[in-house]
Amino acid sequence: CNLYCFYVIQVKSYTCINSETQKVGTEIKRTLSKLHLKGSSESTTKGEKATITIAREAKDSIRTRKLSSIPFARIMIGLFKVKEKQKEEAKNNNARGASAKKQSAGELRLHKDITELNLPKSCSISFPNGKNDLMNFEVTIKPDDGYYLGGKFVFTFQVSPVYPHEAPKVKCKTKVYHPNIDLEGNVCLNILREDWKPVLNINTVIYGLFHLFTEPNHEDPLNHDAAAVLRDNPKQFEANVKRAMYGGFVGQTSFPRCI
Repeated sequence: CNLYCFYVIQVKSYTCINSETQKVGTEIKRTLSKLHLKGSSESTTKGEKATITIAREAKDSIRTRKLSSIPFARIMIGLFKVKEKQKEEAKNNNARGASAKKQSAGELRLHKDITELNLPKSCSISFPNGKNDLMNFEVTIKPDDGYYLGGKFVFTFQVSPVYPHEAPKVKCKTKVYHPNIDLEGNVCLNILREDWKPVLNINTVIYGLFHLFTEPNHEDPLNHDAAAVLRDNPKQFEANVKRAMYGGFVGQTSFPRCI
């Protein structure tokens, strides 16, 4: 069954009323024949019933009345079918789909990596921009052992469209006293630099970051002062880490509380 939308034709010219009436009559006959008007049925929709009623009334009006005696005759005629509307909607949907951003190979690989994450309980991942932006996310690490026990450290990940052929860019948002993380948040982790390989993934990087907090390395430092203290006086290093995590000063540098 077909639904029809209608618009009003307003006849204002007396001289063309008869010819317009004939045209309208022809259109109404077409409408009735297309609807196969043989009486209403239970499955007939409200829109069809309204269409049928209007068409019948218009048809009867043409048969029994002289439109030349009516200054302004308004006739409702069929204009669009539902199928045509559906085609238009489908066309619009296709246009929107075509304009949508096509996923890169890096995004597809990253999506796979994220769905297969197997992280320790002390690590979690979040998407500040929503899951429509997988290429930028944050990882929170809460060490459950070692010098940094009880602390909370947040890392930002920025993933390239050519991932995994290029390592993700990782920075620490939390200011931390650490030999392998400088005060600007740059991270010294070998798999993010020369040891990166396409076979590695996000899960590997997060485990590497987690390992930095359980076993900080003074031999490959970014914060040279912290590395020297860790190497020469581990107890002093532990005291400095605690002071920093509780929001104190280490030397002339202040740290925000992260515990």
